[in-house]
This record gives sequence, structure tokens and C-alpha cells, in this order.
Amino acid sequence: MNNDFLHTRINKVLQSHLWKDANRKLVAKMLAEFTYEEMIFPEEVSASTFHVKIPPNAEYRFTGKRRLMDSLYVDPSSIQRYSEEGWKEADDAIELLLDLQPYLGMTPETTAYLIKEYKHTLLADVHILDKKQYRSAADLVGMSYSDIEAEMEGHPWITYNKGRIGFSYRDYVEYAPEHKRMTQLYWIAVHKEQATFHAVPGIDHHEFVRNELGESQYQSFCDVLAEKGRAAADYYFIPVHEWQWEETIIPLYAEQIAFHQLVYLGKGNDAYLPQQSVRTFVNQDKALKHHVKVPMSILNTLVYRGLPGERTVLAPEITQFIQGIRNQDSFLQEECRIILPGEVASVNADHPNYTSLNGAPYQFLEMLGVIWRESIFTYLEEGEEAITLAALLYEDIHGNPYVLEQIDRSGLTTEEWVEQMFQVVLPPLLHFLYQYGTVFSPHGQNTVLVLKDNRPHRLAIKDFVDDVNISDQPIPALDRVSKNLKGVLRSEPPEGLCQFIFTGLFVCHNRYLADILDRHTSLKEERFWEIIGETILSYQKRFPELKERFELFDLLRPRFTKLCLNRNRMVEYGYDDGDDRPHASEFGYVTNPLHAVVKQTL
Repeated sequence: MNNDFLHTRINKVLQSHLWKDANRKLVAKMLAEFTYEEMIFPEEVSASTFHVKIPPNAEYRFTGKRRLMDSLYVDPSSIQRYSEEGWKEADDAIELLLDLQPYLGMTPETTAYLIKEYKHTLLADVHILDKKQYRSAADLVGMSYSDIEAEMEGHPWITYNKGRIGFSYRDYVEYAPEHKRMTQLYWIAVHKEQATFHAVPGIDHHEFVRNELGESQYQSFCDVLAEKGRAAADYYFIPVHEWQWEETIIPLYAEQIAFHQLVYLGKGNDAYLPQQSVRTFVNQDKALKHHVKVPMSILNTLVYRGLPGERTVLAPEITQFIQGIRNQDSFLQEECRIILPGEVASVNADHPNYTSLNGAPYQFLEMLGVIWRESIFTYLEEGEEAITLAALLYEDIHGNPYVLEQIDRSGLTTEEWVEQMFQVVLPPLLHFLYQYGTVFSPHGQNTVLVLKDNRPHRLAIKDFVDDVNISDQPIPALDRVSKNLKGVLRSEPPEGLCQFIFTGLFVCHNRYLADILDRHTSLKEERFWEIIGETILSYQKRFPELKERFELFDLLRPRFTKLCLNRNRMVEYGYDDGDDRPHASEFGYVTNPLHAVVKQTL
């Protein structure tokens, strides 16, 4: 990618009207999410008109609508800020951040880095808006799973969701998923003294990578080692991202390179597309080959996007645990037919200096490794198509929702389609929770909706490594969990376990989907949550023997502890470089909309 291309791209995209539009949308998101996290408190001064005062002297007004779950819809076109010159259009997200800084008590350091993350996010948003000028929601229908990921816009809740600290502009254009640029992964050999390989039974490392690379390229990589007087049998072959190789591996593993403990082999032949996580890649030349997850030491959505060593090591064992539950349970296997793409092989290579350093920041312990995940395409049957659940929140530049395009083609009413979606999504998640005391984090990126004839048909859940958690209560099904797994998987009390469904799915996804459908269809928000409640009660009626579990893992309770993602960065954790990944902040409580609607039906 040459400089002329970059400058042409900048001049095309960085237009004042797009910049203002991106800012208006971000200001609306900030006002809505900061209200949810109880950092600001808008007052409804008249029907659908809100004012919010931010001491010492800032004031905003906008039109919007109160939503269930203590949430708020904010119309981006309506927001105004009061100044000495009177009310003016609010189209500057950084101005809002600086208004909030003294009020929230944000440190100058935190505010400065937040400005950087917001600037990066706005730059990405402008590129996305530019792309949207040439694409409608209808154009996404029929796109493949990996292609539709490139149309997504990042975390719906985190306001600085495309910060990607560590990327230059060139890196952003080259590697960010929204640019949909193919990439070829580099391959390196890591001496077995420096790394460990782990796999489900039946997988041999060199046979596995031979299949991934193809015979010819595998042999050429073996020849690279032979030319250095080294034997391939003494090494593990792993892919690394070009950016990670140049920015992190060469500088920090130079000694290992010098002594041939780490050897660059060459660029792989296959082309991959990055997914929303930036670090996960789907093979575009051979769709049935494994998806590849590699570390990228950039800071994005609260954490560095590395691979935690202990979980990378146990990825195949976690896969066996999760798939084992499904395989012996007829409800999951035969009725739900849930898809669980396994993380079947992994390599972890710790850095010797940082592992010797007590309390080293976690980012330095996650720099080199790989996880190979089964391709979603190996599970799809004729007529099925997979979409990320996050796609249901997509609206085109004219505000037309993608989900309505699917509904219109399905032959179902909106209510029927939503009912069918929750019949697909919820029962398997509830069964894992109630029967086995085990949860995923079923947010929009990890949850895959399999459609058939544009109708919800099956559920797929991916990314076990970071997001499988188990109950700390005495549940017989968990007795067979190995000591190794129990040492790594987080054990949660009942409410904490429920949070993975309540916050991961209901807060992080469903509250946005309910708002979209309420604004664009006749399906009102209250009915949306009633459908969810009815689906949960229907499951509970199907399995009355689990009554004690329904009470233990009570998804219908009046309120839950409110988990906060923006507050975490802004007022609590900041940018401290600690030895553990930051977790969501807890602040106050969120009203559970299921409690009221279910109470009415009982």
C-alpha cells in the first residue's frame, strides 16, 4: 500500500459532512450509554424532550424516548449544546468528553488517552459512513458469514469501540475488518523448548499444519529449517499476523531469532479476512479450513487483544468439555442441534523474560500463540446461512434495519420472526445454565444465528477460550471437570453466572434490538421482552425437574447488579497496565424487564 493510495483515501473520506455525522451519532451514543451507566441524569422536561446539565456549566438537550432496562434512545439529529451564543447543534464528541471530565473526576491522563481512542473511533466511523453511501441494508442479505462481519461497526455499548491503540493509519486501512482487505498470514517455527502444543485427541501437530498449508508449502517450510541445519521435528509451525511480527515479535523475541529458537518460514498462500475481533481470520480460499485466532498487541475495547497463555493451553480441553456436554444430551444434540465450533488445536509460546517477572502487565504474557477453530462452514447444511447476531443491529445510512430485510423475505410477521429467533437462541443457552451450571458469553459477536429461508433455524456459539464460565455451586455435572480446567475457568456465584446471559445477551444485544424494532415496526418494546419471558417459561415448563435450578439461577429476578463498560475506563480502571485484564465495573442495579412481564403472565 503506497502513500499515494493513503492520501487519496484520506482526501476522499475525510469530508466535513461525514465527520459531523459521525460525531452526532457518537454524541448520541455517549449520552445514551452514560445515562445507562448512571454517569449523567437527563430529565424529561416535556414529551420526548430531555435536558441534561453537566456541572459546572454545560447543558445539552435532545429528543428521545425512555426505554426499558433503564435505557434511553437519543435521536442524533436533535442534540444541541448550550453556550454563550445560545443553543447550537452538538456535533463534537470530544467537546462532550471534556465537558464531562471535571464532573466525573476523570484524570488528565485518562482523558487524554480517551480522546485518542475517540479520535480513532471517529476516524473509523467516517470510513464506515463513506462505505454506507454505496450500500443498503438489503445488500447485506445473502452475504457470507465472513463478509457480513466486515460490515459491522463494533461494540454497541462501548463508546470508544474502535480505539485500536497501536495501529497507525496505514495499519488501520490495511488490517481493520471494515476495510475488507485480504491478508496472508506469516508462518514461523518455534522451537519446542520455547512453546507447547495442545490438541483434541487424534491431532498430530505436523500432520495438522501440513493439512492447513498444503503439502508443497509445508515441505518448503521444512526446507527453510533444513538450510539452517535444523530439523522440522524440533519445532512447532504457527501463523502470526504481519503486524504482530513486525511490531512485537521481532523487537521482543530478537534473541530467540538470533539463536534460531524462532525462525521465520515465509508467507502462507491462503487469503484470509479479519473478523470483528481483528485477531480472528477466516480462510477465503478454502472455506472449510480452520479459522485462525492470533495475538495482536493493540488496545481495543478495554483490553489488549492478545491470547491469554493459560486459556490458550487449555482451549482444546475446554472444547472437549463443552462439546462433550452437547454430545451426550439429546435435547442439545437432537432438538436444538446447537453448533459449537471447536478450538481443536493451539500453540502457546510465553516470553521467558516476562514470565520470570512477577506481576508483569498481562499484555506481555499474551504475545505469541495461536488457536485453530473449526470453520463454521463445516457445520452448515444445504440451505443454511450463518450470520453474526450483531448483524441484527445494523442500520444503513438511511436508517433501514438489516433485520427487517430478513423478516420481509421470510414470510413471517415481525412478531413471529422474533418468537422463532428466541426459540432458537434461548433454549440451548438455558439448558447449559440450568442443567450443567455452565455459561458462555452470548454477545452479538460470539453468537451466530443460522438462517434457513431467511428464518432463524439454529444457534452456533464460538470463542470458548475467553468466555466459558462455571458455577461455584455443587452441581453434579461439574464433578467431572478436570482440576486443570477448574483452575482456569472462572467459577461464578449464581447471579454472576446469570449475568453472562442477562448482560451478555439481554443488555449488550437485546436492548438495542428491541429499540430498533420498536422504532421501525409495530412490535413494541414491551411485547419484545414478553416474548423472551414466554420463551424462558416455556423451557422451564418443559423441564420441571430443574425447578430448584430455576430458583438458583433466577433470570426473572426484579433487578441485577449493573455492569458498566464505559465507567470502567473513564472513572475506575483508567489506563493502568495491570497484571490482569480489566473486568466490567459494578455500579448500582438495572431493572429486569422480564420480571414485570412474566409476573403479568403468571
